[in-house]
Amino acid sequence: MLVAPDLVLGKQAPLLLDEWQIVPELWDLVRREVDARRAPGQFILTGSATPTDDARRHSGAGRFSAMRMRPMCLAESRRSDATVSLRALLDGETQAAKDPGLAVTELAEVLTRGGWPALLDLPLPAVTRSLRDYLAQATHVDVLTLAGRRRDPAKIDALVRSLARNTATEVSVTTLAADAAVGASSLDRSTVTDYLTALERLMILDQQPAWAPSMRSRAQLRTSPKRHLVDPSLAVAAMRGTPAKLLGDLATMGTLFESLVVRDLRVLAAPLDGSVYHYRDNKGLEVDAIVQCDDGRWGAFEVKLGASRVDDAAATLRAFASKVDTSTTGAPGVLAVVTGEGLAYRRSDGVHVVPIGTLGP
Repeated sequence: MLVAPDLVLGKQAPLLLDEWQIVPELWDLVRREVDARRAPGQFILTGSATPTDDARRHSGAGRFSAMRMRPMCLAESRRSDATVSLRALLDGETQAAKDPGLAVTELAEVLTRGGWPALLDLPLPAVTRSLRDYLAQATHVDVLTLAGRRRDPAKIDALVRSLARNTATEVSVTTLAADAAVGASSLDRSTVTDYLTALERLMILDQQPAWAPSMRSRAQLRTSPKRHLVDPSLAVAAMRGTPAKLLGDLATMGTLFESLVVRDLRVLAAPLDGSVYHYRDNKGLEVDAIVQCDDGRWGAFEVKLGASRVDDAAATLRAFASKVDTSTTGAPGVLAVVTGEGLAYRRSDGVHVVPIGTLGP
């Protein structure tokens, strides 16, 4: 390839170059070819990891546009009927929909299978083996390559399991270090930080940053990110979970469900130039997800697996909304509780209830 790049780059456009980061010299070769052709849409460079920084590599400004690819949301995998539009919710529209029929037993399978296109039609045992193999490859080979070869794969495995157990929380580096200790061998903070950076580069770890709006109250805002694996199925695989085990531990299933909702909101918000945050202040008020669009539209979402907690979640959203200084942030387009099942409707207090099986673009 590097000896005779024209043999590859000279093929008909658009040309897909997969895992280009393994041969980072491709970047500058493609850049020069783009300059020579002076036409858009010539190359698609895809990779399963963010390449290491290289001061010698051109920034690509004006030639490349970056897009983060994620596992499929439920609307894309056809486990949601997409009758409730996120775009319409953020625009302040009232929507209603019938129960999509996604029972909690099916949600346990959805959490285990994940949003991986190649795994959607495989038997569940094959899916489980594939995801466990993927994590083993990542922790035993890929992380070592990025974090340095003089690392202990067993400790990386333990860290991934700790991240899985603490999914959708603001678990600290100190807690992760203590939780991921292997036998008498502990992990120090700097090592954990190196591993977390490597897992982010490999697009296995997904951080959900804190939202910092202008507030009417004097409550101090927390700034720690929530930590998720990029798909809840990876957390299930890391914990060696199954649908039956999830149904026997609804507390764990609830945190994994929150991670799934955050994944779907990220996928659905991307075409709207939206990002997903979380909110927490020092008074104990928390909101699971804030979708903020570049054009100023935003909405707040609480996540509850069971419908019995909707009233509490709605009260949290109203309390949160009363603290936001809407003179600077604008009014929220929507306050919504995302549930595992049930009807989609707008309550008398203005809070929407949206089953995940109805949510779409």
